Amino acid sequence: MTPKILIIGACGQIGSELTHKLRSIHGKDNVIASDISYNNLDIVNSGTFEILDAQDYTSVKICIDKHQINTVYLMAAMLSATGEKYPLKAWDLNMDSLFHVLNLAKEGFIKKLFWPSSIAVFGPTTPKENTPQYTIMEPSTVYGITKQVGERWCEYYHNQYGVDVRSIRYPGIISWKTLPGGGTTDYAVEIYHKAIADNKYECFLSEETELPMMFMDDAIKATLDIMDAKPEAIKIRSSYNLSAVSFTPKDMTQSIQKHLPDFTISYKPDFRQKIADSWPKSIDDSNAREDWSWKHSFSLDDITNEMLTNLKKKEVETN
Repeated sequence: MTPKILIIGACGQIGSELTHKLRSIHGKDNVIASDISYNNLDIVNSGTFEILDAQDYTSVKICIDKHQINTVYLMAAMLSATGEKYPLKAWDLNMDSLFHVLNLAKEGFIKKLFWPSSIAVFGPTTPKENTPQYTIMEPSTVYGITKQVGERWCEYYHNQYGVDVRSIRYPGIISWKTLPGGGTTDYAVEIYHKAIADNKYECFLSEETELPMMFMDDAIKATLDIMDAKPEAIKIRSSYNLSAVSFTPKDMTQSIQKHLPDFTISYKPDFRQKIADSWPKSIDDSNAREDWSWKHSFSLDDITNEMLTNLKKKEVETN
């Protein structure tokens, strides 16, 4: 059966690239993109698009009924750095939107649901190295709290009501196609833009801040892989650890300098440093690799080559 897919939050960093990938696989008529505004014309004009408030249950249900949707990707969220500025708004958006789709799935209006979690579920008491799937989770940000609570509800709805919900804990995501959306790992995208534009960058994290990261292509592949897996292969219904590479701003600088020898970096840590310090340095994702054959492709140098090459092309095309 060809899936009829709704992507909620399709104009965001991950949502926009996921939309294009799913449309290339299933056809633009079978993938409905939605968001709260028309600000991403690339997504709006590349297929069916609906204005949709993820916090409005009735509107979400009407959209699902209208397009006979059976699969939903809930990508709408307020991320870590922005969430600290607007904690109550972050809680309301992140939790209301999840409850709406879980309840629609419970009532049989949705057959399969993807909801992303994050390494933000971990906290300062979590083991930093090769953080295990099951461990201490005491998140210190509103974003992390919403993701931890969301994981528990996803597992509950699966166990109690048979909801086919699937989730992965994204690390920091790096992409040349879209700008970051207010997260603590945004420096890992900004640094490439500034390297090309100014040949220098002022980083809001310290040089030795090691965090798990992933190239967007790997993140999209993981998302599709877990959704394509047979239900019996999905043994974790809270959220899977997911990993690719871990590195520091210093490591990134050295990788960039292989292409731009004169590139320089300075450091001015801000409030996001405290958030980053509460997160793991590396992740053990052996469960995902064993259960549904997850495997990443891009190393740090691969990411740097992709980012610099494509951002330079983009700059030429723009000018």
